[in-house]
Amino acid sequence: MSSKATRIDIFSLRTVPMRVFHLTWIAFFVCFFAWFACAPLMPLIAKEFHLSPGEVANINIAAVAATILVRLIVGPLCDRLGPRRVYSALLTLGAIPVFALAFSHDYWTLLVCRLGIGAVGASFVITQYHTSVMFAPNVVGTANAAAAGLGNAGAGVAQAFVPLLVATAMMLGFGDASAWRVALIVPGIAMLIVAVLYWRYTQDSPRGDFVTLRAAGETVESGKKGGWASFALACRNYRVWMLAMTYGASFGVEVFIHNIASLYYVNHFHLSIRDAGLAAGIFGVLALFARALGGWLSDRIAALRGLEVRPVLLAGLIAAEGLGLLVFAHAGNAGAAIGAMVVFGLFTHMACGATYALVPFIDRQALGGVAGIVGAGGNVGAVAAGFLMKGVGDVQQTLTIIGGFVLASAICALAVRFSAEHKAREAALRASALAAKVA
Repeated sequence: MSSKATRIDIFSLRTVPMRVFHLTWIAFFVCFFAWFACAPLMPLIAKEFHLSPGEVANINIAAVAATILVRLIVGPLCDRLGPRRVYSALLTLGAIPVFALAFSHDYWTLLVCRLGIGAVGASFVITQYHTSVMFAPNVVGTANAAAAGLGNAGAGVAQAFVPLLVATAMMLGFGDASAWRVALIVPGIAMLIVAVLYWRYTQDSPRGDFVTLRAAGETVESGKKGGWASFALACRNYRVWMLAMTYGASFGVEVFIHNIASLYYVNHFHLSIRDAGLAAGIFGVLALFARALGGWLSDRIAALRGLEVRPVLLAGLIAAEGLGLLVFAHAGNAGAAIGAMVVFGLFTHMACGATYALVPFIDRQALGGVAGIVGAGGNVGAVAAGFLMKGVGDVQQTLTIIGGFVLASAICALAVRFSAEHKAREAALRASALAAKVA
């Protein structure tokens, strides 16, 4: 604990933890921009390829389904190989389907490319893992939430910025069928650049890389070996599955809204593609501060009341999210829908931040497994919402059903409990980190 950062110097790059903080949210931002770059273009793509509503639903499901498996894999890989190696590899390999999407020519190639791009959504797990090992208990919730929030904003920026890239390409002389393809090349290039920066300027932990530390006989936070042993340990902890449910109810809803928002505003409220993209982008941009706010609140109340109050805060945020989602589902006009989206989006992002403010405290010897399973739970929620949408066929009815499930999932947060021994151990680690900083 003595080597971990006990404060967040947001404008600093001098220390290892702060370099990791900034590069990990930048990598996350670029990955999420690439992951959701296709969403605001779906009206154009659906028209060009003559896609049915069912095929559009399949593409949206494919975009998040692959992430479930990859998130389960990258968590234990971070324990074993270290987040620096895993993130650099994910950025490099993930750029391949992003470039390939620009050359898709029919429904099936589009579906396969979206499935491949779904893998970059696993970047979130690596981001949360890396900040968790860099920051001390008194600020780790804030660090996790702030890095995730800044990175998550990449989805919102994609909603608003990609249509502008298309418009720029058309002004330069590209036709409708070529302009959206040109726009999709931009995130692929950005991923390769960030991969080089991540490899060059980060390290696995404040003390060095995991592989090097283990070779020298030193112990790292994820245990002697890491890998699938930590994953098995995480699977046996009921708290992990409760948080996976809450993350499905928060991040799963977030991903679902990102995928359907533009199309919903175009079809239901008859907005233009540009206006619909800007409206949908508001939801994603909320992540810039709302996620961090959820993590910060979790840290603050834990400092006053202890570890056991973190799940209570999470339950309240999820309940508020569910109520706001029900209001959004029945908004009568575009203005009311946008207003309701801002309100429920605020609680959605805060709930995401509060969930991962809890993750580092579940089991320190299985951090990668915990982060991977909880993160995968978010995507399971998104896939379930996608299948529900496909089965119901009506957006408003789907959102109403999801709102009910979100309200019920607040019970899962309340079910997370810690033993007196666990709370005493975490309190001692917190005190140790703060004392080392003072010394």
